[in-house]
Amino acid sequence: MGDPGGGGGRGRGSRAWCLRRVGMSAEWLLLEDRSEVTVGRGFDVTYQLLSKICPLMISRNHCVFKQNAEGQWTVMDNKSLNGVWLNKERLEPLKACPIREGDRIQLGVPLENKEKAEYEYEVVEEDWEKIHLCLALRNSRTVVKCSRTKRKCSLEESDSPGVEGSSDSRTKVNKVSHDYEQLGKSCGRAKMAKQAPESMDRKLTSPGPSGERAAEGDLQTVSEKGAVLPSKKQKGPWVSQSQSSLDIFKKTMAKILKLKVKVQEKQVAVLSVKQQSHKGAQKEMVKMEEELQELQDQLFTEQVQQQQRVEQLEKNFQEKKPHLEGLEKQRGEKDLKEQLAQALQEHHILMEELSRSKKDFEAIIEAKNKELELTKEEKEKVRAQKEEVLNQMNDVLENELQCIICSEHFIEAVTLNCAHSFCSYCINEWMKRKVECPICRQDIESKTRSLVLDNCISKMVEKLSSEMKERREILINERRAKSLP
Repeated sequence: MGDPGGGGGRGRGSRAWCLRRVGMSAEWLLLEDRSEVTVGRGFDVTYQLLSKICPLMISRNHCVFKQNAEGQWTVMDNKSLNGVWLNKERLEPLKACPIREGDRIQLGVPLENKEKAEYEYEVVEEDWEKIHLCLALRNSRTVVKCSRTKRKCSLEESDSPGVEGSSDSRTKVNKVSHDYEQLGKSCGRAKMAKQAPESMDRKLTSPGPSGERAAEGDLQTVSEKGAVLPSKKQKGPWVSQSQSSLDIFKKTMAKILKLKVKVQEKQVAVLSVKQQSHKGAQKEMVKMEEELQELQDQLFTEQVQQQQRVEQLEKNFQEKKPHLEGLEKQRGEKDLKEQLAQALQEHHILMEELSRSKKDFEAIIEAKNKELELTKEEKEKVRAQKEEVLNQMNDVLENELQCIICSEHFIEAVTLNCAHSFCSYCINEWMKRKVECPICRQDIESKTRSLVLDNCISKMVEKLSSEMKERREILINERRAKSLP
């Protein structure tokens, strides 16, 4: 795994901060001291996260981790679409928040029917020996400009199986055409070698370690170029044919390089034999020269066959290039349709959620209306009871607390010996004509002032209307005036 976090110089016993992915024993993110750590799905970040469930869940430059002036690590949401969550609370964009050991950091949100988000980490500080085997690889890819897509991308990234999309397929087409141009150049060099084998032989007469390293470098270059097409996941029978042709091409190139090594070894042996002065070495030298010539002939034959194969591959590619462009266009349309379908599905989910919220809100409103209706009914009952009590009081005032002589409420009520009550003024006026009770006709022997009736009537009168109060006050004043001598 190498040194993913750039901590190759760490000694035993040293400690390091990292983001340990929850539920995973790998793909941990190292927070290297005195450095800024960026996370996202773009190319120019420290750690590239490519979601397998929702490609757009992680933004291109999702968040940034760096140390503040006191050396404490902070996290900042770099205006991401789905947000950064620290201990279940969403961070404000472009605001650095300090993090501590044990904090939970969530990138993005959980999808439907998922309890947790895809990328959730815990901040830990552990010994380097315990974490260095679990760290994720840093994004060390170089960014180049593709001639057709007009976006920054990496050649290595365009071959990665996790990256998908129409722009990716265009990058792959450009890379294939570039590699075939390189193969075409190697074909030209092979033709030159066919026309001038003597110059090739002169080049082969310089044996040594540098020649072997050059051969190994050529093999590595050819292997890298030959491994371009097999990694493409385009559908069609011509892909499998190209795959087998490229496999044969790589094997042949390896064979050619081995022959070159053998030729160099023979040349070294011939030179060493030539340097010897005794006559017995002449036969051996002749034999070695014959073997050298045979190896050179084999090498020349293999180079000619290889040249023919390369020309055939280039011809096949030129024939299939329009078909590849058509596949690229179809794939781009398919990706657009998938994105549109995903957007429609998200819209449908949102509408369903709004519908559920509307139903819940309507249910709440209905419950509140019922509660208000019940409250109104209770208020009506209380009001009816009050009105009934007032009516009863009015009946009592009208029937029981009225003087039968003046038909008014008692004014300075007095009770006779027969227990009937009258106004003091009224009974006095009555006694000027007859000294008997107006109700029971008994003789009036005594009169007693009834303060209880006066107090009760006074309190009840306070609840009457202002007109009735004013009328009673006028009546009281008139009777007082008449009672004066």
